[in-house]
Amino acid sequence: MNLADIMKQASAMQSKMADAQAQLEQITVHGQAGGGLVRITMNGKFALRGLEIDPTLMKAGEHEMLEDLIMTAYADAKSRAEAASAEAMKAVTAGMPLPPGMKLPF
Repeated sequence: MNLADIMKQASAMQSKMADAQAQLEQITVHGQAGGGLVRITMNGKFALRGLEIDPTLMKAGEHEMLEDLIMTAYADAKSRAEAASAEAMKAVTAGMPLPPGMKLPF
C-alpha cells in the first residue's frame, strides 16, 4: 500500500466519520429505572432530550430515591447511546487496519 492509497483511505474515513457523527445526533435512545418510573431520552451523542418522572415519586421525603432513579436511568440511556455509537463507528472503520483497542473518534 502506497502513500496515495493511505491518503485516499484516510479521506474516505474522514467523510464516513462526519456522516456517522451526524447520524449519532439523530439516534434516540431511552433509559429507565424503577420499572419505568423514571425515563430518560437522549441522542447518540449523549445530549439529554427528555426526562419523565412518574407523579407517584413526587412525595415529600422521596427525593433521595428519585435522585438515585434519575442517575440509574441516565446510566442506562448512556450505555445504550454508547452501544449505538460503537455500532456506527464500526461501519466507519470497516476495512481500515487499526491497532487493537484504538477507539474512534480520537
